[in-house]
Amino acid sequence: MAKETEIKLRASRATLAALREHPLLKKRNKSGWLHGELFNQYYDTAERDLARARVALRLRRDGEQYIQTLKSRGQSVAGLSERNEWDWHLDKAKLDLKKLTDECWPAELAELDKKSLKPIFTTDFTRDKAEIAWGRGKAKVVIEAALDQGKVVAGTQEEEICELELELREGDPAALLELAAELAASLPLMPCDISKAERGYRLFDPACYSVSLPEPALTADQPLDDAFAALAWQLLGNSQRLAEQYRFNGHWKLLEQWLQQLIDLRALLGSLGQAAPRASSRELRETLDALLEDWRPHVQAGQDDDSVRQAAPEQFAEELNDPRWGLFSLQTSRWLLGRAWTEKRTERGARIGGAGLGRWLQRFLAEEAAALQVERYQRQPYDLAEQLPRLERMQAWLRLARGVLDIPEADRLYGELNKLVELANRPADEEVLQARAEQVQTVWMLKGWKALK
Repeated sequence: MAKETEIKLRASRATLAALREHPLLKKRNKSGWLHGELFNQYYDTAERDLARARVALRLRRDGEQYIQTLKSRGQSVAGLSERNEWDWHLDKAKLDLKKLTDECWPAELAELDKKSLKPIFTTDFTRDKAEIAWGRGKAKVVIEAALDQGKVVAGTQEEEICELELELREGDPAALLELAAELAASLPLMPCDISKAERGYRLFDPACYSVSLPEPALTADQPLDDAFAALAWQLLGNSQRLAEQYRFNGHWKLLEQWLQQLIDLRALLGSLGQAAPRASSRELRETLDALLEDWRPHVQAGQDDDSVRQAAPEQFAEELNDPRWGLFSLQTSRWLLGRAWTEKRTERGARIGGAGLGRWLQRFLAEEAAALQVERYQRQPYDLAEQLPRLERMQAWLRLARGVLDIPEADRLYGELNKLVELANRPADEEVLQARAEQVQTVWMLKGWKALK
């Protein structure tokens, strides 16, 4: 068994051509580009039992070689994935079921009749690969760069394969993100943790691709630094998966959810105070602000205008054809992996970062509530929109971590605050102003809100 650590980056054909000539890859290319054709047949049962067990089984023809491979889903966060992989070289193009022993075969499939496995889809593509190597400090890094072009075919359905795959052969996994970010600075490369196998399954059932990562398990005594990292990784990973699925099917709800992940991430970045010095996140916040400035009005307009929703997929494709989104995703991944917010902060900042999440969050919400002075917006509902950044900071933490709070009716507080945020985002006509004043009164009288005072 080997552990595969890689990052996949969706690209266009023009971008793949540009990567072959990229100065950075040229300088570090130790092998030259080697061209090959790979023909891959994936297997599963009619009920897709392997997919549910999060494993993929394929038979690959690479030149004159036949290779049977079993891959586990492993861990995949924000485009950087780790999977266990078993390879067996075979003499002919036929599965060897005897190789699928308990050593690699999932325990939950122990009762499965392996003879029920059958071909379900293919991923055939050309691959130009090169060994990219350089010195990183005192350590050596070796990465296999692969430029893949072809298609996934499942029955009568097919999807293009066009991607850069960077696989770590030697060195620190952080080097994968560093190289990817350097390439994405000038080329549109979109981190995409959907494997070729997942694309095949998605052709069978577009809804089978999960757009949400598992929620992190938060506890009241968990250090703020750890809780923030877990939540930020989840938001970033969700945003990437939502972007991929919206690119695939253009369903409007996915674009709304994508925007919400960015709003929540921006709210978290703006809430940590001395625990995350502003200088440490300046570039990320500036890019996030630019994305939100462009897409928030668009999504708001699309809520009531079908023509806006119809035009959105093409506009989103233009976003993905610009380096901005991919570079932001990769830079944020690097920032989180290196915990850059913990560098050069004061002793007080370090104490805050090490504080228990429950105590910190209750204090944070209380301070935000006091500064908001929500009751005055009964008299001045028109000015409520000015408080959107503060409301969104409170809303984001309540959405993501209210389970650690020791206050009454935390769920109701979150729900009513959501309504207030929605009203603050709507154009302020007479009806909306009246609704804002009434909702302010509702929030102000909540037991949870009073507990924050």
